[in-house]
Amino acid sequence: MNAAALSGSDFAVIGGTGMNQWPGLEIERRLAAETPFGAPSAPLLLGRVGAARAWFLARHGEGHKLPPHAINYRANLWALHAQGVQRVVAIAAVGAIAEWFTPGEIALPEDLIDYTWGREHSFSDGREGSALRHVEFTQPYSPQLREQLRSAAARCQVTVAGAGVMAVTQGPRLETAAEIRRLRRDGADMVGMTGMPEAALAAELGMDYACLAVSVNWAAGVKGLGDIHAEIAQSVELGMRKVRAVLAAMLDA
Repeated sequence: MNAAALSGSDFAVIGGTGMNQWPGLEIERRLAAETPFGAPSAPLLLGRVGAARAWFLARHGEGHKLPPHAINYRANLWALHAQGVQRVVAIAAVGAIAEWFTPGEIALPEDLIDYTWGREHSFSDGREGSALRHVEFTQPYSPQLREQLRSAAARCQVTVAGAGVMAVTQGPRLETAAEIRRLRRDGADMVGMTGMPEAALAAELGMDYACLAVSVNWAAGVKGLGDIHAEIAQSVELGMRKVRAVLAAMLDA
């Protein structure tokens, strides 16, 4: 992907915990969008990183106020799609289950397991005018977009710790040690709270979707019982520096 391909504003970043703003994005336009599903979490921001243009949306709202289960995922994805966005990179702060995913490292998950409930998870909701669609979801993360992110990481000399499986839980509370043991048995390598229904909604809209996951702490019972909030604060800053470097390298290609 090169800057010319992105000049039409078909690329967006959805920022989560630790990236409620995008330092380095020179904002050109602020759009308070409306959708058939209500307002998105925050205004859509259109800006430039170097010569390339991209959209940014703060998933948890301005001021980071919206908990994972209360986010209007449908409005977020619909609003971006309405602006011509076809490629979405979602930033997610996650707890590490796999030993290889040390806090402060980044990963490119290749699959997911959805443990959420009660969220508006589909545009195919039976309302008047909506068609029943069974969307193919074998690969929730776009292989092409993941490869572009991997190549960008290599160019800026940022190590990608691995791929792995993302478990998506309800939140906003963190998990118990027993729950993490269950997720490990299920095959999960990391756990977050916002990957679904975001990924599925992107698939329904035909958008390429990938996740840059930042390990911000060891999940419950994996290692130690230190000050988890201090661990998260330290790891978020380290990991998000890597995320910003990868995004800049991707847009500069």
